[in-house]
Amino acid sequence: MRLALIAHDEKKPALIEFAKNRSDILSKIDLIATGTTGQRLIDEAGLEIERKQSGPLGGDMQIGAEIANETCDGVIFLRDPLTAQPHEPDITALLRLCDVHETPVATNLATADAVVDELVREKEGDGFEDYE
Repeated sequence: MRLALIAHDEKKPALIEFAKNRSDILSKIDLIATGTTGQRLIDEAGLEIERKQSGPLGGDMQIGAEIANETCDGVIFLRDPLTAQPHEPDITALLRLCDVHETPVATNLATADAVVDELVREKEGDGFEDYE
C-alpha cells in the first residue's frame, strides 16, 4: 500500500500531528511526500518517507505521475483553503487525477482518517490484521 502525504504550509503542523496519532498504521504503509512535508514527517513523526521534490519544484507533479501510473493507493493533501500561498502546490490537478484514476483523496483531517481506515480495511490480511 502506498499513500501520498502533502500539506500547504499552514496545514503542515496538523498533518504532523495526524501522522503521530496514526503512526501505528502509517509505519506499515509505504509513504511518499513532497520534500519539505516529508522531511518534517521524518524529523517530527519518526516515519519513513520517500521524499519527492518540494511542491514549488514539482513534487506535487511527481506524486501526480504516481497517481497516473496507479502506483499510489491514496492521497492526503491537507490544503489551506483560506491562505494558500502562490508557491504552494495546486490541488486542482491532483484532484482531477484522483478522480480519473479513482484514487481516494482526503483534503481535511476527517476524511484523512476515513481514507486511512478504508485502505487498511481493503488490505486486511496483508499484515494489517492486528490493527484496530
